[in-house]
Amino acid sequence: MSARTTATKQKLFDAALKLVGERGAASVTVDEIAAEAGVAKGTIYYNFASKDALVEALLRHGVEILAGRLRSAEEADDSLEALVDEMLGFWAEYPAFGQLLVSELWRTPGQWHGTLSLLRDDIVSIVRGHMKRLSDAGRLPEGVEVGTASAALFGTLLVIALDWQVFQPERSRAQVRDSVMLLVRGMRSAR
Repeated sequence: MSARTTATKQKLFDAALKLVGERGAASVTVDEIAAEAGVAKGTIYYNFASKDALVEALLRHGVEILAGRLRSAEEADDSLEALVDEMLGFWAEYPAFGQLLVSELWRTPGQWHGTLSLLRDDIVSIVRGHMKRLSDAGRLPEGVEVGTASAALFGTLLVIALDWQVFQPERSRAQVRDSVMLLVRGMRSAR
């Protein structure tokens, strides 16, 4: 892919994400995305077959960024705190993506349910690997299944990040991370 094509797709992703985050995917038109991106409508159809294809690519793109950051955090510092911090950082940088993800994950049956299931599994598998290491070290409460703990941490961080961005924007990322870690440590010490 050429640098120009990559730059154009990024402009389209940014525009679509902004509009979809504000109004939801169903309420946004291709014309509005093109206008926001400063490109001709045909540019969208040249790069994506439809608005739905653009939204699906946007979902994949966002999850790829998040997965890459989580993997990097694991390589740099294999602590749960680093994983939590990186996930909060991603949601802080891309709050509209969090809104899109939440709205589409819980929509039933959901147009992008199949894609979202696969993407969610990508992220949760990274968290699951971390939880498995904690479990193997005896650091999860007895009876807590790794899969449940992984999904719970992912969901908790997604909702906490949205709450932080919408209702408590004055709090710092470090404050939110520390609160999450107190909660996590409190569960562990409840053994």
